[in-house]
Amino acid sequence: MPEMCTNSWKGRALVVGAGGIGRALSVELARRHPSLEVTLATRHPLSDDVWTVDLQCPNSLSKLTEQLIADSHPLRVVINATGRLHSPSYQPEKRLQHAEQSALLDSFAINAAGPLLLAKSVEPVVARDRPFHFASLSARVGSISDNRSGGWYAYRAAKAAQNMMLRCLSLEWARRLPLTTVTLLHPGTTDTALSQPFQSFVPKERLFSPERAAGHLLDVLLHQTPTDTGRFLAWDGQDIPW
Repeated sequence: MPEMCTNSWKGRALVVGAGGIGRALSVELARRHPSLEVTLATRHPLSDDVWTVDLQCPNSLSKLTEQLIADSHPLRVVINATGRLHSPSYQPEKRLQHAEQSALLDSFAINAAGPLLLAKSVEPVVARDRPFHFASLSARVGSISDNRSGGWYAYRAAKAAQNMMLRCLSLEWARRLPLTTVTLLHPGTTDTALSQPFQSFVPKERLFSPERAAGHLLDVLLHQTPTDTGRFLAWDGQDIPW
């Protein structure tokens, strides 16, 4: 049965990514589950209570493993809230001639490899006899069968790759760590720096605040159990086709 009691989730909760959704998730998770020790992690923490984690740095991930092993709180849930759609050096491709190797590699590093390497770094403290949730923000545009407009080569492909990697992870952990639940989550279009250049195309009622998006995502995540592991779900709980 889902652990829905607000005091049932205990231990360390780690939210990686201090963007709008990541910060909102950490606040809402702490509100809903006061027995959790909720920790935010980012590449450049601005306070002592925020951990340092860079998903593109092997040394940083190794240090995270060491930190978790030394932690007195058992790891209960990890949510990857990182992602990159654009940067000062590139924008989403509108056509093939806009594709550049540097942008493709950068997108795959953060959107595809990053979540899997995060899972690798936390696995040493995931116990076979203790429930554990691992969730990562994906995107509906990463659905291959739902792609009807094309474009956005790097972001679409990297999110599709993340989906495959974490689907593989869910099957492996189901065999070795049967109380784990791996979930891929689409938050909907949210008012963050990632979506800001593209918000003019989004109806006002479909543009979520980070707080609203976080609430939707936790509504979905907190209902998932090991029998649901490996699902790709939208903010409203609906399955998204691969």
